[in-house]
Amino acid sequence: MKFKPMKKLVLLLSLPLFCFSQTETFLSLPKQKSFFQKTENLYSDFSGAKITVHPEQSFQSIDGFGFTLTGGSAQLIQQLEPTKKAALLQELFGPNGISVLRIGVGATDLDATVFSYEDKPKKFSLEPSKADLIPVLQQIIAINPAIKLMATPWSPPTWMKDNGESKGGSLLEKHYITYANYLANYIQAMEKEGIPIWALTPQNEPLHPGNNPSMYMSSQMQANFIKTALGPVFKKRKITTKIIVYDHNCDHPEYAIDLLNDADAKQYVSGSAFHLYNGDISALSKVKAAHPDKDLYFTEQWTGYKGDFTGDFMWHVKNVILGAVNNHAKTAIEWNLANDPSYGPHTPGGCTECLGALTISGQDIIRNQSYYIVMQAARFVPAGSIRLGIDVPEGIQAAAFKRPDGKVVLLVQNEGRKKNLSVEKLNLEIPAESVLTIIL
Repeated sequence: MKFKPMKKLVLLLSLPLFCFSQTETFLSLPKQKSFFQKTENLYSDFSGAKITVHPEQSFQSIDGFGFTLTGGSAQLIQQLEPTKKAALLQELFGPNGISVLRIGVGATDLDATVFSYEDKPKKFSLEPSKADLIPVLQQIIAINPAIKLMATPWSPPTWMKDNGESKGGSLLEKHYITYANYLANYIQAMEKEGIPIWALTPQNEPLHPGNNPSMYMSSQMQANFIKTALGPVFKKRKITTKIIVYDHNCDHPEYAIDLLNDADAKQYVSGSAFHLYNGDISALSKVKAAHPDKDLYFTEQWTGYKGDFTGDFMWHVKNVILGAVNNHAKTAIEWNLANDPSYGPHTPGGCTECLGALTISGQDIIRNQSYYIVMQAARFVPAGSIRLGIDVPEGIQAAAFKRPDGKVVLLVQNEGRKKNLSVEKLNLEIPAESVLTIIL
């Protein structure tokens, strides 16, 4: 898309912090479905509301931006013809691409069937994932060996639960050690497949037992499981995978706070993870204030097929991308990577309205709003970047990062009318309903 020049380029002198002769700007206009367009047409003669970056203030390092690779997503990607699949995976996971992925331990609700890796006691096997998920992960790792994989169970094997079903119920205390060994077996079996698991959450959405599969696990239950079983088993078996707790909505930050108040459990825990179907993203900062020595992660938010493209893009950039990192999250992960035109595969009782980042119909691939939401950050903010302090004017959302290459990146969102902005000594005119990336 071509952009009409707004103002002539003005080069300014006396620049104490950044060299603007090398400044690059990339514009996204979701209404026009135009994204990441490099442009020099935004420079202005006029100063505006000021954005101030504070390079002397550094916060968390960024582990990455990405998606959940459900079994259904992997199934759809795996059936692409080899050249098309290779090109897609290179686009997603090559340079300036996704650096973190969330995967299910056994079935998620966006798998075609419900299964675990040990449906019968003492019969552990990764076989259910060897047709699709495992080969896709192996291809991804070949492209990006540094990718971080976060694994999450939707349910333990049913025979370990008090209701004997994949949906709901709770883990029987007599199977705490059994389940901890199941998770350890999973991590070590994946390692043998060349798939290292960087982090594990003990339960997806532990306060939502109505999905299929799912399980209820209170904060006290999770603390007891970690301190009596999961932590000691990992230690005994020399497993260094991070344990990340909670993995549910922002309306209950006390779940993570209370769990981390248990010192016997806390010693094994790296941090806590959040979704945003309820609550406010500022909940992450409440947990950080209570436990500043533990990390924060944002791990799931969906887009639905009934959603509005522009509205979804702007809301998610504001809350999931900018909101999460500005509240100390080291990751920002959207929900499923791919679905078919009927929003499957999914389990009986699984999500029927989840819109993937990609819609894959046979050999055709459509990129949906979630793709652009994640790529808005992933293309410009690689893993290892450090969040910097930033002051922004009213009506603007923004985050600043120092990348490993030493450059400073600003992600700036304008939800309202076009505005004049000044970044240090640089004047810009930012269009209405846009996201602007500035590389200094």
